Amino acid sequence: MEKLQGEITENFKKTEFNTKKEKVKKWTKEQAFYHGMLLPGMIFLILFSFVPMFGIIMAFQDYIPAKGILGSEFVGLDHFKYMFSLPDIGKLFRNTIVIALGKIILGSLLAIVFAILLNEIRLKFLKKSIQTVVYLPHFLSWVVLATVVLNMFNLDGIVNQILAFLGLEKLNFLGSNKLFQPLIIGTDVWKEFGYNSIVYLAAITAVDPGLHEAASIDGANWWKRIWHITLPGMLPIILLLAVLSLPNILNAGFDQVYNLYTPMVYETGDILDTYVYRIGLIGREYSFGTAVGLFKSVIGIILIVSANNAAKRFTDRKLF
Repeated sequence: MEKLQGEITENFKKTEFNTKKEKVKKWTKEQAFYHGMLLPGMIFLILFSFVPMFGIIMAFQDYIPAKGILGSEFVGLDHFKYMFSLPDIGKLFRNTIVIALGKIILGSLLAIVFAILLNEIRLKFLKKSIQTVVYLPHFLSWVVLATVVLNMFNLDGIVNQILAFLGLEKLNFLGSNKLFQPLIIGTDVWKEFGYNSIVYLAAITAVDPGLHEAASIDGANWWKRIWHITLPGMLPIILLLAVLSLPNILNAGFDQVYNLYTPMVYETGDILDTYVYRIGLIGREYSFGTAVGLFKSVIGIILIVSANNAAKRFTDRKLF
């Protein structure tokens, strides 16, 4: 009897093991298709993001192209010490942070306001037409838009022609250190606020319409309903996106600044990315340019980790 019971138990275990094995095979076959779809992206990421990181070694070398990375002399932290000894390094960080913060703050505020106003439009045709027009600049490269901005804001551009028609003095937007930063911030906000409003518009649609109806019955006007219902309903998304933008404090937009700035506005327009490009590639100081870029990346990692912790604290959602 005990022998028979043991055989039954053993057969049951084998059957259960085979069933689990079949489930694992089935799951593996199903997931293999989706992993295969990820493969091209992973290969691209490895080739263009991870493999080039080997070049970080140049930041600690006196890199000479003829000798290569393995043959160049190691100098330790000399390039980092030289970076902090430069009289212009503070100006570069200040320009980068001011431009980046201006883009983040003004861009977010305008995107929130636009999303709220767009949500009030009831005609679908008009709403979609406005969305199309406002979203379009986001999909245009700064290589294209820079030409438009240069033609509009140069001394003979349409903006100065309007100022002259109104009897005002012409302004040198592209050659004035006082006006260049506002121009950079303003044109970037114009380009991106429509596309950035998509997330805020989705957050507004998630707000219970019954709250607005109840508030209207109680006599609340449009502004009070926006202030006490719509904005509190959007607050978690606003905080989350604000936290997500923290790592971009040192990313002031290389492509935009590079296509618009000139030596006349280096004082307020030169940022870390353009400085690295000009010194590291054009000036052929590869090691020093790599050191500046590496320092910026380290600060970015610290900001990402800080943003993750801040997201958990203020929105109860972690980024990773």
